[in-house]
Amino acid sequence: MTEQTAEHAIPYIPESFDSYNVKKTAYSVLFAISFCHLLNDLLQALLPALYPLLKDNYGLDFKQIGLITFTNQLTASLLQPVVGYYTDKHPKPFSLAIGMLFTFAGLVLLSTANSFYALLGAAALVGLGSSIFHPESSRVARMASGGKHGLAQSVFQVGGNFGASLGPLLAAFIIIPRGQGAIAWFSIGAVMAIIVLWRIGIWYAGTGLSNLKAHTTAKSKSSSFSPRQVTIAITILVTLIFSKYFYLSSLTSYYTFYLIDKFGISVQSSQLYLFILLGAVAAGTFFGGPIGDRFGRKSVILGSIFGALPFTLILPYASLRWTAVLSIIIGMIIASAFSAIIVYAQDLIPGKIGMISGLFFGIAFGMGGIGAAVLGWLADETSIEFVYKLCSYLPLIGALAIWLPSKPSHDGK
Repeated sequence: MTEQTAEHAIPYIPESFDSYNVKKTAYSVLFAISFCHLLNDLLQALLPALYPLLKDNYGLDFKQIGLITFTNQLTASLLQPVVGYYTDKHPKPFSLAIGMLFTFAGLVLLSTANSFYALLGAAALVGLGSSIFHPESSRVARMASGGKHGLAQSVFQVGGNFGASLGPLLAAFIIIPRGQGAIAWFSIGAVMAIIVLWRIGIWYAGTGLSNLKAHTTAKSKSSSFSPRQVTIAITILVTLIFSKYFYLSSLTSYYTFYLIDKFGISVQSSQLYLFILLGAVAAGTFFGGPIGDRFGRKSVILGSIFGALPFTLILPYASLRWTAVLSIIIGMIIASAFSAIIVYAQDLIPGKIGMISGLFFGIAFGMGGIGAAVLGWLADETSIEFVYKLCSYLPLIGALAIWLPSKPSHDGK
């Protein structure tokens, strides 16, 4: 789309979507992209929420469950930085809507799949849609931030986390009682997202690109991170993502099995507990960004991952009630780090918003997928309870955040 065409297209979207500059936060755009993130991650979350149903229907073992997650998340993780790198150089405002079409196709296939390999294909399509959505939508949040980067990332990400928490709840009350075919009803959510993302694409093509260019120019003049600092920081942040998402994988992929195995509760009850856990993750994500804007990204990152350690160590030995309570605390604390990690990484390399966002979202998905496969194999060889005891030590890695270089003094964070 040419600049002249974009200018003629902008009046067709709500006035609140336009007339923003780099100094003003475009809240309507943030809420719109957050809503789409909600729909995207709700649809993504259906897959792990359906594992008990799929396990029974197809006679799957934990290794195969892990492979489904691995296929879904590896597809997304490999392509996200590639998508981000390409769109840094060649912006594609309407790629968000196109990417959601892959998610739509994956849901339709998932609802009609009749073999394990069809399930893998559906998981791959849904992952492909996510690989396009996350780096580009994170860029939109940056475009609309007006300089409030932590807040913008939190508003954007909390939509995704809230959607992820709704997935298991809707699966428990809509899909599980009605069967696999009911998944097709959720394709309506993908259609809704496509419509909104197309409208965001119009804003992106005009005002959004102007905002990002102005901010990147200003940022490139003030950044004072040395190449050595960038290398150290990226290495530490990647390691922290490993710690965070390997642990979260034990919760999100196997939490229902853990509760059923240890406490003997029903599948629907386990889905309710998973909903509560993911709701806590959403709350932690929302508060992490503004706290990072106020007190600094490094403080939030260190306190988030390392601060969860006492609670993760206690969790495997807790009663059902205390397991629920501790899971809420752990989810909130660990989740508060991700917004800070993304913004910190974006500030390290100005002008590479898509690549950095894609890299870290991709690593997050990849670590989740690898974690699911490895932990599924380990659960088959030992037990789910052993897996939780082993993973409880992962937040120790969060101590590495001590060595993150401080942000330039004139940024104050």
